[in-house]
Amino acid sequence: MPRPLSVGNGNLLVNLDGDLVMRDLYYPYVGMMNQIEGRRNMMGFWSDGHFTWIDEPSWSKSLDFLPDTLVTHCVAENETVGLRLTVNDAVHYRSDLYMKKVKVENLRADSRAVRVFFANDFNIDESDIGDTALFDPDLRAIYHYKRNRCFIIDGRVGTGAGEGAGRGIVQFSTGRKRFAGAEGTWRDAEDGKLEGHLISQGSVDSAIGFDLELAPCGAETLYYWIAAGVGFDSARAVHGLALSAGPERLLAETATFWRGWVSREEARLGHLPPELASFFKRSVLVVRTQLDNRGGIVAANDTDILRHNRDHYSYVWPRDGAMVAYALDLAGYHAITRRFFRFCERAISREGFLWHKYHPNGSVGSSWHPWVSKAEFVLPVQEDETASVLWALGNHFRCDRNVEFIDSVYQTLVEPAAEFLAGYRDPETKLPRPSWDLWEERQGVFTYTAAATYAGLLAAAYFGELFGDPAAKRWREAGEEVREAVLEHLYDSKLGRFLRGVYVNAEAGLSPDYTLDASLFGVILFGLLPADDERVVRTMQLVRDRLWVSTDVGGVARYTNDYYFKKSDDVERVPGNPWIICTLWVARWYAAKARTADELKVALSILEWVRSHAMPGGHLPEQLHPYSGQPLSVAPLTWSHAEVISTVLEFLAKAEELGVEVELSEEDRLGLPPRDPGEGEGGGTGGPLTPPGAGA
Repeated sequence: MPRPLSVGNGNLLVNLDGDLVMRDLYYPYVGMMNQIEGRRNMMGFWSDGHFTWIDEPSWSKSLDFLPDTLVTHCVAENETVGLRLTVNDAVHYRSDLYMKKVKVENLRADSRAVRVFFANDFNIDESDIGDTALFDPDLRAIYHYKRNRCFIIDGRVGTGAGEGAGRGIVQFSTGRKRFAGAEGTWRDAEDGKLEGHLISQGSVDSAIGFDLELAPCGAETLYYWIAAGVGFDSARAVHGLALSAGPERLLAETATFWRGWVSREEARLGHLPPELASFFKRSVLVVRTQLDNRGGIVAANDTDILRHNRDHYSYVWPRDGAMVAYALDLAGYHAITRRFFRFCERAISREGFLWHKYHPNGSVGSSWHPWVSKAEFVLPVQEDETASVLWALGNHFRCDRNVEFIDSVYQTLVEPAAEFLAGYRDPETKLPRPSWDLWEERQGVFTYTAAATYAGLLAAAYFGELFGDPAAKRWREAGEEVREAVLEHLYDSKLGRFLRGVYVNAEAGLSPDYTLDASLFGVILFGLLPADDERVVRTMQLVRDRLWVSTDVGGVARYTNDYYFKKSDDVERVPGNPWIICTLWVARWYAAKARTADELKVALSILEWVRSHAMPGGHLPEQLHPYSGQPLSVAPLTWSHAEVISTVLEFLAKAEELGVEVELSEEDRLGLPPRDPGEGEGGGTGGPLTPPGAGA
């Protein structure tokens, strides 16, 4: 199940599923380590001799956040047991404290005793070997610990403010889980009574219970928290904050902090429809939850993907990070993006390239790129990743103008990366040498990669000129050679569009890949050609028309006959699943080339389409099911939300440049394939489209 709710502070990240069950708890890095690995950490309720877990079908739920915050606001109701819950979850913005507030309402007209249970299932540092769960009689709290990880679990019924306030844990137990026939201590709760085992070691879990007394149609409030720390003393200090300040105050100050943090673009957002302005801020907040405080920008932290592949998206892809950094710099969050560039500075290889992906602590991540092809060593990289980081650093400087920061990374990041990009080229064609494409599926020379290489070299040359480095001239010349090579070898004048790429064959030379691919937007993204260039217009019209999913869902596929999570063999109508980033690339193209309010409206309508396909609470997945519109792959995908940020800010910048206001009618919100105003079925502003079949 995808994760519609994420709360975090850059050290501690918690994801909840659509049943309000905690599924992921990352600490001390965002994306590393997942201390519960997708296990069900959930609430249960005992009343009138009946027990129910929160993820049972008898509960109806609505999911959301308090406006402009990283504090959830969810409602769950169960008519069978006569209870309604209002639930707020948050991680304190400064301290590593996860908090849950549960208001429990009695829907019946008689007094009732209700016992609320919490099941705690940890695999500390992603292993259940050697864990300990114990009850501390002094704090009357549960510990889960191993080595230098400690989690203290506690709670209060009542105000939750001040030392000793409220009623604490009344029942507890620890025990074995998923070993020697034991399912787990959560089963012990289902008769309404926990056995009180004081300590367990090995593969262990725990459960705690709180007593509520509900008046007729009355309510009580319960607070639950997990204090994370490096060892007992560290965790006790965080737990002490929860006791002394009280979780109610800590929740309130966390909400206040995030409202202030996300309000940076408040004035400009007034030019958007209110719901879209709110969605923009939600995207900024979601992105923040996926950023580690040491600089790693993690692609996604949804362990549900482990069901499909025994790996995950909790890695730092330099490309994804560069796109997120670009968006955040547009939005003014320069201090955060500087951490990412520092991360890349530490991670770059001695040869000057960035590897496929990294763990959030900077170590090299897993990969499926072989080091050998046809009995020869090949560099297992996606060259656009290294190039994109330089391009994003160039954008960072345009936004921030911090010369001292650029100087501090010039010799350690800019120079080695630029030397690699300039040298890793074919001496005859001047194109980059073969590397893996941005989709990580094939090895060749691709338009997107070459465009990124051009932009990365020009950014490095600009920095070199800034510091008077003679190498700048060579880097700029190399970049211009790449640009000319793209126009010569990767544009097909007969088709009237760019190729996805070419494959190098020692005997046959360059073999073209005619597959229509949304990543051809890279020609615009990296500034190789302007958005209104005739070659770009024809290419992007084909992307728009032939990669649009012709179902009620709509959206743009990655490329023709995309196999990843494939849900349809009807390639003519469903060339692939709709991807959020690919759909927004079309919106960004429209915004870039717009000359009138009507043209700019197309970009706004695509943004509205994206907003309408967000999950409850505002999270965006990587892709959608082409028939149901349900999220596929991981959610939230950080890059998806970064594209929302970039598209909105580029749209607003163009509206300001044109001096226009743009409004949407109901027809504009229908999710139809975007069209230029006044465009006929077969034409467009860029001339005739490619003949049928040529884009396959």
